[in-house]
Amino acid sequence: MMHEQITLTTPALLFSAISLILLAYTNRFLGYASLIRGLHEKFKENPNEMLKGQIANIRKRLYLTRNMQIMGVTSLFLCVGTMFLIFVGLLVIAVWVFGVALLAMIASLGVSIYEIMISVKALDLHLSDMEHETES
Repeated sequence: MMHEQITLTTPALLFSAISLILLAYTNRFLGYASLIRGLHEKFKENPNEMLKGQIANIRKRLYLTRNMQIMGVTSLFLCVGTMFLIFVGLLVIAVWVFGVALLAMIASLGVSIYEIMISVKALDLHLSDMEHETES
């Protein structure tokens, strides 16, 4: 069977890619944390509807980023599990676990695309708001 030719290097190849993706997700998360702290100060000074909309948008993006991180870490965890299963000779199970690891990474990347789309819409609203102010 073709799937039994998996080796220890197969899941290990994903380690660097997963690590880089998790680093990018963490940077995104830290950016949101900083943004939230700034919005918190603005909201305490002058609560308004625009800030409420921004807060709701950031909350959604923050939870999406959390889910991306969870799925990415799950993928890494399953890759390590795959390596262990290969090490102990359970190749058929290792192939299935590795397949689930790949699906977790695909899901993480899919959520990342969705989060980027939401972020672009939020930034576009800011740009259009500034354009309207300069036209007045």
